[in-house]
Amino acid sequence: MHMENNRKRRRLIVATALAGGAGVLAGTVPFLSSLSPSARARAAATPVEVDIGGIAPGQLITVEWQGRPVWILNRTPEMLASLAKTAEHVLDPDSKQKQQPENCTNGTRSIRPDLLVVMGVCTHFGCSPLPRFGPGKGESTSAGWAGGFVCSCHGASFDFAGRVFKNTQAPKNLEVPPHRYLSENRLVIGSEEEKT
Repeated sequence: MHMENNRKRRRLIVATALAGGAGVLAGTVPFLSSLSPSARARAAATPVEVDIGGIAPGQLITVEWQGRPVWILNRTPEMLASLAKTAEHVLDPDSKQKQQPENCTNGTRSIRPDLLVVMGVCTHFGCSPLPRFGPGKGESTSAGWAGGFVCSCHGASFDFAGRVFKNTQAPKNLEVPPHRYLSENRLVIGSEEEKT
């Protein structure tokens, strides 16, 4: 009788251990699955391809990358000429702060001088500035203003290269995302030129 009880006890212990192990395994699989990024998160990190062939001079379009707005502005010759005039009035005229890829550290903060590709997010509190293209169209109070972008939250203003004007609330220029051109009319945001 004593041996019979020991056998039953061992069977009960083994059955309990197996059931517990199966329960732990069943709980571990969903837990480990939850640690991988969601489909939405993977999509947000994916580069975005944009057709830029139809953007007229002076026109701004907005696309989304990583859940944030990216502006693509086809700058007119007048907009480009204004950059030299605003240089003395902006905080970081030579783009020494790392707010852009290396290939955009130049006077236009762009790969192609005509096209500005910039995050539409103010570097002060993350508001979205508004485009103000020229005097009389929501003029900024910044000295040297020839048009650009104005953050209505706290008055930060940026020129047509996304450079922040001195004495405004934003501490840095607008961020230029990594990007590259596949062709004259195709742009990829979120991917830089291949290093050879």
